[in-house]
Amino acid sequence: MATVSRALSAPDLVRPATRDRVLAVAAELGYQPNRAARSLITGRTGNIGIVVPDLENPFFTGVLKGLQARARQADYAVFVSDSDEDPTAEAMLVRAMAKQVDGIVLAAPALDDDQLYAIAEDTSLVLLNRRLRGISAALMNSAAGMRQVLEHLVALGHRRCGYLHGPRTSWSNRERRRGLRAAATQHGVELVELGPFPPRYEGGLQAADLAVAADVTAIIAYNDIMALGVLARLRDRGIPVPEAVSVTGFDDLVFASLCSPPLTTVAMPLGQAGRLAVDLLLEHIASDRTEISQVDLETQLIVRGTTSTPATN
Repeated sequence: MATVSRALSAPDLVRPATRDRVLAVAAELGYQPNRAARSLITGRTGNIGIVVPDLENPFFTGVLKGLQARARQADYAVFVSDSDEDPTAEAMLVRAMAKQVDGIVLAAPALDDDQLYAIAEDTSLVLLNRRLRGISAALMNSAAGMRQVLEHLVALGHRRCGYLHGPRTSWSNRERRRGLRAAATQHGVELVELGPFPPRYEGGLQAADLAVAADVTAIIAYNDIMALGVLARLRDRGIPVPEAVSVTGFDDLVFASLCSPPLTTVAMPLGQAGRLAVDLLLEHIASDRTEISQVDLETQLIVRGTTSTPATN
């Protein structure tokens, strides 16, 4: 029995021939380990959790796909919760989930620093798109992506651009604004900042009229979903894109290449970030939370049909 147990739980400790015999019989019998029983011995559940702010946003669906695939490879089950952009709900979900999992990935958390540090004291924690000293994180370089956006618009001749802010408390919004402001200063571009707006289609509908009234030649939306709302509102008003105004998004969701005209945007490594978050979390669990890693993933401008030279040129 001890040899069988080792072959299933620590196969490197068993001779290959013996291990193969055990695994073959287990497969023949349709054996599946009992996670609850195993947790009594190891103190581990074999589960990890992720809390996202909005499951309706395809950005988080892309992250979840990569995270789920990597967790499955590591023989971990994944619990998913949606906080609906509510910090109070986010804190409650984390507290409830921490009792059932070995660690948690918090995607774009809205909680303040002190709350996140308190969570990290109670469970293994990895942040996705939030940098905080002393906590492991999988990060996507939004600031660099926005610098690419502005440099592209400058090359086309734009000198007055509007940025549609996402959520006020969003770390990603702060990073995107930081990249834009730095690039605008460097290139002498007048940056008109509007918002914040909900990071949804309705937010783009609301923001479009304000951007038109601000007389900008290019509209830079916080994300693709907001940009789609902008395009819809401009179409309703009979304002042609990109002939009258250029529009850019951020994330490169599947809709970005399917809308008309196809959206100029920044590709985010969503699946890669999900896989990385799992790797960081499992490292953290294995090291008893002593190892801290914060890894930046690169972003890439994708030029499509919603940007061109400004109408005044």
